[in-house]
Parts: sequence; structure tokens; C-alpha cells
Amino acid sequence: MSTPEPTAHDPEPTAHDPEPTAHDPEQPRYEPPPSVGKLALWVLLFVVAAVVVVLGGVYFT
Repeated sequence: MSTPEPTAHDPEPTAHDPEPTAHDPEQPRYEPPPSVGKLALWVLLFVVAAVVVVLGGVYFT
């Protein structure tokens, strides 16, 4: 019997591969932080929602 050859979807790990792979459970994986523009858009959305709630409360009282 011969040894099975590695397939394209299952490469052998090498010592010079610094990036963690998807099947490496020891390395934590993090999402990148949101960009400044996206964060500012969320803040603006919540400020506008708060102003609408306050103005609606003033109008209906």
C-alpha cells in the first residue's frame, strides 16, 4: 500500500506559515474594528433617533 497524497484542500502545515488557518483552534480570530466613518454613521443614527423621540414627546404633551 502506498501513502495517500495530500489534496489541494488539505495542505500540510509548514513552519514558515505565520497565519492561522481556519482549522487551528489555538489561535483566536477577531473581526476587524469598524472604520471611523461607519462608527460615526451609527452614532449619528442614534442621535437622530434620540432627537426624534424627544421632539415627539414634546409635541404630544
